[in-house]
Amino acid sequence: MNKVQTLKGFRDLLPSEMMLRNYVKNTLIETFQNFAFLPLETPALEYASTLKGKYSDETDQKLGYFFKDNGDRQVGLRYDLTVPVAKVLAIYSNQIQLPFKRYQIQTVWRAENTQKGRYREFTQCDIDTFGSTSPLTESEIISLIYQATKKLNIKNALLKVNDRNILSGILNDAKIDKEQENTTLQSLDKIDKIGEERVKKELKNKGLSTSQITSLFKYIKEAQPSQQLQKIFSQLEALNIPKSFYTFDPTLIRGCDYYTGPIFELTVKDTKISSLGGGGRYDQLIKTLGGPDIPAVGFSFGFERIVDFIKDNKLYSQQEKTKTKVMIANFGSETEKNILQLASQFQNDSIPYFLYPNDDKLSKQIKTALALNIPYLAIIGTEESENKTITLKNLDKKEQKTIKLEELLTILNK
Repeated sequence: MNKVQTLKGFRDLLPSEMMLRNYVKNTLIETFQNFAFLPLETPALEYASTLKGKYSDETDQKLGYFFKDNGDRQVGLRYDLTVPVAKVLAIYSNQIQLPFKRYQIQTVWRAENTQKGRYREFTQCDIDTFGSTSPLTESEIISLIYQATKKLNIKNALLKVNDRNILSGILNDAKIDKEQENTTLQSLDKIDKIGEERVKKELKNKGLSTSQITSLFKYIKEAQPSQQLQKIFSQLEALNIPKSFYTFDPTLIRGCDYYTGPIFELTVKDTKISSLGGGGRYDQLIKTLGGPDIPAVGFSFGFERIVDFIKDNKLYSQQEKTKTKVMIANFGSETEKNILQLASQFQNDSIPYFLYPNDDKLSKQIKTALALNIPYLAIIGTEESENKTITLKNLDKKEQKTIKLEELLTILNK
């Protein structure tokens, strides 16, 4: 008999993990909706022709999940959320009012080599504004990112900001040939990881002259924010976004070459976290992917990395690990009617509760409540039943008191 196991690169997410993931997801959704971003979902499966030719040969041949369905159609699993939204904008252009602000949180699939923090099935979380070239769209997204980090209690968050036009100017001034631009940017993107000297050595190995490399770093050190970035920074100041939250970084690359203007990447100061998300302006990409010719700016939150960061730094309190406020203890048939009446009262008051189904020893019931992070235990024994009272046990403080129903509801409703 084959051993039961989970497919490599995929995960079973148990309740404790899902509570944290739902907390992050719900916090982000609340933030998105506060900025009037609208929800969007697209199918897990698309026609292969919709997905192929939009990324790279490696994606089409190795990283994408492509196969024939039962109807003998060539289909593929969603690889990211950008191509599907380009499809939506192409199909529903007469129903979508521009500018269109959307958020999308869905699973994507990539047949990558698995390693810590990298899976073949994972969640992506994107926000985008389509149909506007105004710098207000960048400023608003940066403001949203700031509010999201505050709500998630991520201290010392830092958003690095640059402009691809600044990078193009630096490459031009340093006399970097067109065919060397992408490989030069790929090396510059490693400065934070391997340092300036090793990047210079790598550039030399790639064929750049000493003069080109010297000029390149000279112009990087002299770089100043573009007019577009200056406008955005002015707007951020008016939005009361602390200057400590964002910084101009002329070495920020954002590997994708489809960016056409401002780019940004979310990091955390004084940590080894390379990125918790990134984005920027991409005014030609939607057309390239088969959608209409409309400008766009967006940001992708690194959902999996944010979940891991919150877990590793214990930013998720015990109270947030469960919505259940109270467990109702069970002492058997003698008081069954009483506990069911209490459960009914909790339902009417919308108080999340757990009704223990068996008349096990109280110690076992308490153990279950603690395992589920439930803060209170409501006890109705024969004495409480006769006196029409309830003993409420605070499992965190290890205190208890016998009270009337009204007081119990007041405590649980706080």
